[in-house]
Amino acid sequence: MRHRSVADLMTPTAVAVQRGTSFKEIARLLDEYGITAVPVVDEENRPVGVVSEADLLRRHTAKDGPSSAEAMMSSPAVTARPSWTAVEAARLMERHRVKRLPVVDADGRLIGVLSRSDLLQLFLRRDRSIQEEIREDVIVRILRLSPSAVHIDVDEGRVTLSGTLERPGLGPILVRLCETVDGVVEVVDRMAYGEGDTVDGEGDTP
Repeated sequence: MRHRSVADLMTPTAVAVQRGTSFKEIARLLDEYGITAVPVVDEENRPVGVVSEADLLRRHTAKDGPSSAEAMMSSPAVTARPSWTAVEAARLMERHRVKRLPVVDADGRLIGVLSRSDLLQLFLRRDRSIQEEIREDVIVRILRLSPSAVHIDVDEGRVTLSGTLERPGLGPILVRLCETVDGVVEVVDRMAYGEGDTVDGEGDTP
């Protein structure tokens, strides 16, 4: 199975500002592009921080008033790599409680931005695509079963598995593999299992 990466989901043309960019210019950019935060980059296009709407509001209500990006930004910038999986990026967002991640290349230079809304695209996959991936990758390629061995029904990302398998030990493996498919929200196991060998050999006869 191929999980979509940060590179697949990010916005490749990132809006960025310099350390000296003014309060008003940042506010204009956020409004113009419909975004909630913007990376701050140095002279070599490496992210050094992020300015969010919350940072702007905080500075606006402070006694010293509006200032530059460098004075308002959260630093250091929490960044992601294009080769990361969506799960890795989501965990980083959760850990640092951020909504957007600047994406950097091997030299640390900005190449895009990944937002929470980009990650949500995973769950907008068509049900037919999810069904085909489960059948072709999970059922046939990984478990080496006949494509007709398992009936797969997908409705709004909810996967229901039915049919009969001779090896009961395959059940938990099948469910776990289906849960890792991009776009799957839930897996319902309605499989029937025979009395054949389990995966760990518990059903072996002497």
